[in-house]
Amino acid sequence: FRSLSQVKGEGIPDGPECEQPARVAGGWVDKLPRRMGLYVKLARMDRPIGSWLLMLPCWWGTALATAPAALPSAKFLGLFLFGSVVMRGAGCTINDLWDRDLDSQVERTKTRPLVVEDGITVPQAMGFLFAQLSGGLGVLYCLNDYTKILSFASMPLVVVYPLMKRLTHLPQLWLGMVFNWGVLVGWGAEHGSLDMAVVGPLCASGILWTLFYDTIYAHSDKKDDVKAGVKSTALLFGENSKTVLAAIGGGMVGTLALTGYQASLAWPYYLVSVAGAGAHVSWQLTTVDLDKPKSCMSKFVSNQWLGLIVFSGLVLGRYFAEPDEEDAKEENDNKMRDIKADEPMR
Repeated sequence: FRSLSQVKGEGIPDGPECEQPARVAGGWVDKLPRRMGLYVKLARMDRPIGSWLLMLPCWWGTALATAPAALPSAKFLGLFLFGSVVMRGAGCTINDLWDRDLDSQVERTKTRPLVVEDGITVPQAMGFLFAQLSGGLGVLYCLNDYTKILSFASMPLVVVYPLMKRLTHLPQLWLGMVFNWGVLVGWGAEHGSLDMAVVGPLCASGILWTLFYDTIYAHSDKKDDVKAGVKSTALLFGENSKTVLAAIGGGMVGTLALTGYQASLAWPYYLVSVAGAGAHVSWQLTTVDLDKPKSCMSKFVSNQWLGLIVFSGLVLGRYFAEPDEEDAKEENDNKMRDIKADEPMR
């Protein structure tokens, strides 16, 4: 099952790797002490694609919230980088606690630390989760009060997400809401409020993006999902998946264009973010083989580049944008306040 968690990016094990349940497979992880490797595996730190896909919407929101002719806050970008690694790991732990029974039935997940013999116990996983959430709270401490409340408001979505595959064929859509809450957080961190007319279209675009790439990912597990009774958009769309994915991808690109209009972004945004995202989505659709897990996985992982393309365009679109009248007035008022504050010192 794809999850907050798997976002993931777990490789599809072949041959001997599946026959070594007591071993934590994964390159550099093998060089760690076994117990440490199990915790690294539980947090998916050996599969960074999930942290990328959680972080990028936060970066999108931060870039969109940046003032014209300025660059995004390095402080916020750094905080969201650390926070995404920690909270993605927490999401993985929550998911694996929910899914212990299902993971043992799926070839790709039956070697997870909570499933293997002599692996991590439930109490140990709960303690690890507490440490992960504490790291996330440390990030929140550095943000304004509005953003703290906004971030906490997403927690019910996070906790309930692993259940969605049992209740609906649209867990990928729910994941889109979880991951792209970060767009709102990125904007709120900069402004201490939300302007949904501006940030709303970008959030909607991100949700469609997640629905797009996670449906591709879901096709890599569709045979096991049927056996385990797990629901997904891959099973819902079936043979019509590419047609539906084309519509979803078109909606993503369309809402990106709407974002540029609503935010008065400069022309580089349309060239890089809108056209670049459209080209990348088209490439994925025309080259993916939805019946081959490795093809699905490679396209899924490639979405970190799509996210960076959109982020780059947002940065350029803001940097080259003309300040509107309100921005110019605010800047002038700030200058006047600075001048008056300096007068007593003269």
